[in-house]
Formats: sequence, structure tokens, C-alpha cells
Amino acid sequence: MQKQDPYAALRFKEFNIFLLVRFFLVFGWSMQFIVIEWQVYSITKDPWSLGLIGLMEVIPAVGMALFAGHIVDQREKRTLLSTCIAFFSLISLGLFLLTSPEITENWSQNSVLYSIYALVFFGGILRSFFGPTIFSLVALIVPKKIYPNAATWSSSTWQTATILGPAFAGFTINWIGVHWSLCIIFGLVVLSFMILFLIPKKPILNPKIGEDVWESLREGINFVRNEKVILGALTLDMIAVLFGGAVALLPVFAQDILEVGPQGFGMLRAAPAVGAVLTMLTTAYIPITKNAGKKLLAAIFGFGVCIIVFGLSNIFWISLVALFFSGLVDGVSMVIRQTILQLRTPDEMRGRVASVNSIFVGSSNELGAFESGLTAKLMGTVTAVIFGGTMTLITVFATGYFNPSLRELDLTEDIKRQSETS
Repeated sequence: MQKQDPYAALRFKEFNIFLLVRFFLVFGWSMQFIVIEWQVYSITKDPWSLGLIGLMEVIPAVGMALFAGHIVDQREKRTLLSTCIAFFSLISLGLFLLTSPEITENWSQNSVLYSIYALVFFGGILRSFFGPTIFSLVALIVPKKIYPNAATWSSSTWQTATILGPAFAGFTINWIGVHWSLCIIFGLVVLSFMILFLIPKKPILNPKIGEDVWESLREGINFVRNEKVILGALTLDMIAVLFGGAVALLPVFAQDILEVGPQGFGMLRAAPAVGAVLTMLTTAYIPITKNAGKKLLAAIFGFGVCIIVFGLSNIFWISLVALFFSGLVDGVSMVIRQTILQLRTPDEMRGRVASVNSIFVGSSNELGAFESGLTAKLMGTVTAVIFGGTMTLITVFATGYFNPSLRELDLTEDIKRQSETS
């Protein structure tokens, strides 16, 4: 049996450039989300307002997702990604201006708040393009036989950025305030835009350029619907994230329950990502593709348990550890899901399949934020988190029972076939 090279994807220069672009972009995006959460809750002191942040992003992200996937499959990926980053920089600039003294002192709080929600809404439109474009671009940079390794490093980079972004946001909010924190974010987005042009344009692999949009969308949806393993993995993760979205309520826990301030808030927000990136770096050396279905179910079950422990805790270090372990097991789920998608999606359909993935999984983060805000409003913050964790456990048992093909999934044969055809 050939020994796995843990650095296989990193031996490609373009992939390293791609990772750098993704790091700066995700670092800025995750930092921006934290700063916005802090600012909005500081204005309203209402957990419902945090739920609205998720709702404002998820509406356009879901509404545009399938059309974005069609466009991604029809366009050159490097150019499309650079266009998305350029528009994202304008949103970051807008948020920076909205928090300037000139505006905050002369505008009403509602005017500032609604303007923030509007920019988050436009960010949701961009969000529908980012996921499919990045997913498709990776497949054009590295050979098929190292897709699992590339997925691991790409996800690890994403998680590393989401570790440092929130932690740095908590530090900068305390150090230089919300306004100048957003200025740093704008600079990071511009930097990612410039680095991206070190990657040359890539060929368009879709043989159906100019295909009718409705036929294209129907083909993508039918593919996911007929691939029971992909459909099962996406559904499981969507429901788990939807009901386990406790991180959306972290400003409430940091300010009112644990009373740890902005730096403690940054630590809490980063803890799941710390656990996830450790898992992903480990899987670069120790593959988890054998019995992947059972490992996926076990990982999401552990995630639900961690969320319940977090909800019950009023001690900072226990809450921090619970969130760390939630990220640890979530990292297993993420690597397995990304490997399934990379191995079982045809090149010409990557944009559309990734769009369906963004509806199921990516947007469930925002829907989870909305669900958490709503349930916190109705039943209290702590009860809402415990409820979400319990629903996650129920989902795992139901999926394991009703989807045997996912439960018995083993990806070792898929990897072997890709190695033989590359």
C-alpha cells in the first residue's frame, strides 16, 4: 500500500498561492462578522438582532445560490473570484464608513443599524458565488488523485483563518475600536485581491457553454438528488448546524452570562476553529476515509453533546473547552463532507453541486444564527442552546437509521479509482 504524502497538494505553487488568498479573505470575512455582531448587540442589547444578521445574509445567499452555481460553471473561475473579492472590498469599505464618528454622531441608531443590515444583505449575494467558485478553482489547480489532501489543506486554511480572525477581532475591538478594526478588514480584502492575480486564468471544462439556465439548474439538482451519499451528508450537516448554531449567541454569553468582555468573546468564538484545524492537520497524516459514514455520524453526535455542555455551563473555561471539542469533531465532519464532494462530483458540475452544498450547509450557519436568535427570544438563551444540541442528537440517530448507504460509506475505493485514472 502506497504511503500517503501529507504535503502532496502543497507541492503545487498555485495551490499555495490559492491558500494565501483564501486565508486573507476568510480572515477578513470572519473578523468582519465578529465586529458586526459586537457592534449590533452593543446598539440593541437584543439577541434577536443577532439572529437578524444571519437572516439578512442567508436570504440572498439561498435565493441566488443555484443561479450562482450555473454562472460559475459557465465562467472562468479566477476572473469570477477576483470580481467577487472586489465587490466584497466595497462592502468592507461601507461598513468602515458607517462606523465613523461623522456618521454615528449624526445618524440615528436605527439608520446605522439598517444600513449595516443592508450591507450584510449584499454580502449574502456575494456569498452565493464565493463557495462554488473556490470549490471549482481548487479542482483546476491540483490533480484529481490528491483532491482529498487538497481538501484537507484548504479546509485547514479556512479554519485557521476563522481561529485568528475572531480572536484578532476581539483584540482590535478592545484596542482600537470597531471603526478601525473594519479598516484593517478592508486592507486584508484588498491584499487577497492583489495576490489572486498570481494565479493564471483556467480553462472552462463545462462542454455546455450557453446552456439554458433552467436546464442547467435542473441537471445540477437531479445529480445531487440521485447521489444518496452526497444528499445524506449534506442534509445531516445542514440540520446539525441549523440547530447547533450556539456561536451566534456568543455575544450574549460573553457580555451577560460569562462576563468576559471582548477578548473573552474572541477566545470563545475562536475555540471551535482551534479544535477543527487541529483535526484537519491530523487528517493530513492519518486519513479518515475508511468507514467514513460511521465516523461522520459519530462526529456530529459528539458535536451535539458539546453544544449541550456549553449551554449548561456558566464557567468560562468549561465553556471554552466545550466549544474547542465541538470544533474538534466538526473538523472530522468537514473533511469527510468535502472529500465526498470532491471525489464524486464531475468537473463540469462543480459550480452547481457546490451551490447546492452552500444551500444545505453554508447557509445553514446563517439560518442557525436566525434560529438561535429566535429561540433565545422565545425560551431564553441557555434553553435555546440546549434545545439545539438535543435536536442535533436526534438528527444523527434518524439519519443513521434511514440512510444506510451513508452509514456504510467507505471512501477508500473512490480514492483508489481516482489515483488509477489520474
